[in-house]
Amino acid sequence: MLTRRLIACFDVVEGRVTKAQQFQDNIELYADQIDEIVFYDIMASAQKRPIDLATVRDVGQHVFVPFTVGGGIRSVDDMFDVLKAGAEKISIDSMAVRNPQIVRDGAEAFGSQCVVLSTQVKHVGVRDGIPSGYEIFIDGARQATGLDAVDWVRRGEDLGAGEIVVNSIDRDGTASGYDLTITQAVADAVNVPVIASGGAGTVDHIAAGLTDGGASAAIVSSILYSPRFERNLGVRELKAALLALGVPMRPWVEGG
Repeated sequence: MLTRRLIACFDVVEGRVTKAQQFQDNIELYADQIDEIVFYDIMASAQKRPIDLATVRDVGQHVFVPFTVGGGIRSVDDMFDVLKAGAEKISIDSMAVRNPQIVRDGAEAFGSQCVVLSTQVKHVGVRDGIPSGYEIFIDGARQATGLDAVDWVRRGEDLGAGEIVVNSIDRDGTASGYDLTITQAVADAVNVPVIASGGAGTVDHIAAGLTDGGASAAIVSSILYSPRFERNLGVRELKAALLALGVPMRPWVEGG
């Protein structure tokens, strides 16, 4: 059975590694022996500026796990710059909606394994054009697109995306659990790995995302460090608890 992955999310604002609750209220975070790291320059797209490559280089020099970077990616040249700066994967979100061809171009240039389609989804109810009841938003969850979430991820896979991130706007930072309905719907709709994001507050939430939600990986952040939690959990503790629940994980290694 394939092991599931834990991914730490690092949001960056003005060169500082931060984490947002629903894209606000940022505090610094750190991770230890996580399976992967994802780094979002969360204001780049909204501010229509390039990604902060200096910070990408700095982070890339200090991490030794697969490292994904997103925010402000507007062209294949931008993707190349990010990969050259130390990333292994590129996450595309708002620009993929504005210019879907960038997904195909990136996959053709660097391989599908390097291209992650990140989606910000919100439950809006079933209506014309949104048969799943979930709509895609862009620009830091500020702008509705009229795109149905399930239709969009199918198109993203067809364009060449090698992974799909499903980030629930409704659940982001709430510690109430991933939105399993849309996570499972996306997992059922595509044949590439799906990453659950937005809402993990307990080990049971993470386990549910990796089982009932059909995700291959789960993004965790606040549970690792946030002062809103009575007690934070480390990677070792999370993996041990998930293994005890029967979720196949690569275990934490002493001194690893």
